[in-house]
Amino acid sequence: MREFLVNLKNRNPFLLYLWTKNRQSVGASDIENFSDKEAIINLYKKFSGQVPDLENPKTFSEKLQWLKLNRRDDRMITCADKYEVRDYLKNKGYSAMLSKILDVCDSVTEIKINNLPEKFVIKATHGSGWNLIVENKHNVNWWIWKKIMNIWLHDNIFWPGREWPYKNMKPRLIIEEYLEDKCGQLIDFKFFCFNGNAHFIQANKGRNTANHAQNFYDLNWNILPFGKDLKPRPDITIEAPANLSEMAAIAEDLAKPFPFVRVDFYEVNNKIIFGEMTFYPKSGLPDFTPGEYDKILGDLLKI
Repeated sequence: MREFLVNLKNRNPFLLYLWTKNRQSVGASDIENFSDKEAIINLYKKFSGQVPDLENPKTFSEKLQWLKLNRRDDRMITCADKYEVRDYLKNKGYSAMLSKILDVCDSVTEIKINNLPEKFVIKATHGSGWNLIVENKHNVNWWIWKKIMNIWLHDNIFWPGREWPYKNMKPRLIIEEYLEDKCGQLIDFKFFCFNGNAHFIQANKGRNTANHAQNFYDLNWNILPFGKDLKPRPDITIEAPANLSEMAAIAEDLAKPFPFVRVDFYEVNNKIIFGEMTFYPKSGLPDFTPGEYDKILGDLLKI
């Protein structure tokens, strides 16, 4: 039911606008009412019914909450920003993996629809999941979508989950080329890196469909017996990327400075395209299934 409602909201821009506006107001109330620690405990308890142990964290989710409160590294701000992270990759020698930028805008009034191709993607550089995938710009209700994007530009995802890198990030919209892989969609390969080592990969297929699969694989592309929010679907085949080994090596290189980070890639025409770097997937909440994997994976993370 929850996935159905999320998909319904994501397909209907008017519902998405109402949800986005409501989420922004909840975040604003957190600014006034809670300290960082209190907000983290409240969010964790609301999601799981449990209070995280922030003094002696053992699970993956507890350790990510601890990192929110205690880990401060300015490189995290750069890497979490969907525009600034490009400089991090350039400095590492990975310019060839960057997608083409069509424009960068500080306000919705700067978006020049007539100057853009038929297909493109708009992302908020300071957010998570704040994306608009445009397959035909003539079919988009730009009036409501500009209202949604204006909320993005005046919102800060730091407050609900206290994800530190986002606190003082500059709000912008980045417009990128539209990418499509051989499946006719765009599968992202998410490498979970613990203390600089890639341990497993998340791959999703069929998003926003009734046959959505989210599987986890080891570095040899053997399916693993756990999921994140969704149970694994061994009945659905997700092909390994042709550049799996190279992706893993690059992910580890990018992840070296950090206790934990998830590094995402796409593969288009057998070419690796960088996606993003995420320090607190799902705000670090305990959504692995079966639940015991929160502790099993927590053992991988040394803080």
